[in-house]
Amino acid sequence: MRIVCVGGGPAGLYFSISAKLRDAGHEIVVLEADPPEATYGWGVVYWNDLLDILHRNDPESARAVSAGSVLWQQQDIRVHGDRYDGTAYFGGYGYSMGRAALLDVLTRRARSLGVDVRHGERLADPADLPDADLVLAADGANSRIRAGRAERFGTRLETGRNPFIWLGTDREFDRFVFAFEETEAGWIWFHAYPSFKGVSTCIVECSPETWQGLGLDALDEQDALPLLEKIFHRPLDGHSLISSSRGAPAKWQRFTHLTNRTWVDAGEGRPVVLAGDAAHTTHFTLGSGTRLAMIDAIVLSEALKRFPDPRVALREYDTRRRAELHAVQAAARTSMAWFERLDDHVDRDPVDFAYAMAVRQGGHQSPWRYQTHLAMQLSPVRRARRAYDTGRRWYDDRRRGEAALPLLARRAEGA
Repeated sequence: MRIVCVGGGPAGLYFSISAKLRDAGHEIVVLEADPPEATYGWGVVYWNDLLDILHRNDPESARAVSAGSVLWQQQDIRVHGDRYDGTAYFGGYGYSMGRAALLDVLTRRARSLGVDVRHGERLADPADLPDADLVLAADGANSRIRAGRAERFGTRLETGRNPFIWLGTDREFDRFVFAFEETEAGWIWFHAYPSFKGVSTCIVECSPETWQGLGLDALDEQDALPLLEKIFHRPLDGHSLISSSRGAPAKWQRFTHLTNRTWVDAGEGRPVVLAGDAAHTTHFTLGSGTRLAMIDAIVLSEALKRFPDPRVALREYDTRRRAELHAVQAAARTSMAWFERLDDHVDRDPVDFAYAMAVRQGGHQSPWRYQTHLAMQLSPVRRARRAYDTGRRWYDDRRRGEAALPLLARRAEGA
């Protein structure tokens, strides 16, 4: 089968890898509009379960992803305001990786399997599809291919209320940090996590009223950095914010919640299928975009292997993944709405505020859960939790055939 993947992000690249592993006879081309050194955004974050999924699918690329990742432990919720000033804590751990480093790993692996990855090649007219048995639209949330077939896919777009900007910082966090700062214009916050050596991702968000009250709507994004650095002086510990990595400078934007009635257009002409952000988006406070894109890739490649008729395979993929994504996207939409109503929650002490943040997606809210949260605020309990997490990571690493490495040894050398 000749397959053309439009978009060289995690969805397109990992699908090409997964499909080639299942059928080396596929002729697969990945078209990426940007040059290989360009990337937008800083780091991607994921959890331990994704490593298990990647190892089952392709151990070679999984080991490369793991080796290039950064481990972070614990989550801090820092609230600085006139009434409350303090920090609350969540347990747990996760991983993050520079987006450029992740794409480099996937590109190398795809090419080693015979995939033709072409950078700097953009479709002149997305309505004029490449000559292929199947076209995978993995060209992101602003997919040109999907936009030209919006009625067929049943695309629905919902724009969030809060402005946000995706920045980097030269403060190297070793944990996931939410920092909330009260200003004369209202609350503004960021969430940050390590990305690669010397750099962390830092996503700044606020209400439209605060954004306008601080004058951020009238400032060029680069000119806004000194103001944001002043506001976040304490959580950044005097470090700088960075506007651009290897792509265009960061811009203020509002999140687009994207759903589709179907991810497959198998009508007249060449079949087109969506994956990754072209098919669905999840709010950044959930941190699942890369994970979901790579699972899309695996499920689609499995369906094409299992069903000889490509149209049957595409229906299977479409039905399964949309059903699996329904609850995830609902949780992401709830999370986005919670932060859009932050003023309803932030006027409380940091520990209670952190608990409200932890249960913002609903679910089981027993008294024991709250008591466990209170216990986590005690230093001996946090130390015990970190020791438990260290043991769990050691076991999981050995089970996957990886060396168990300490925190600092897991830091990537660059991205």
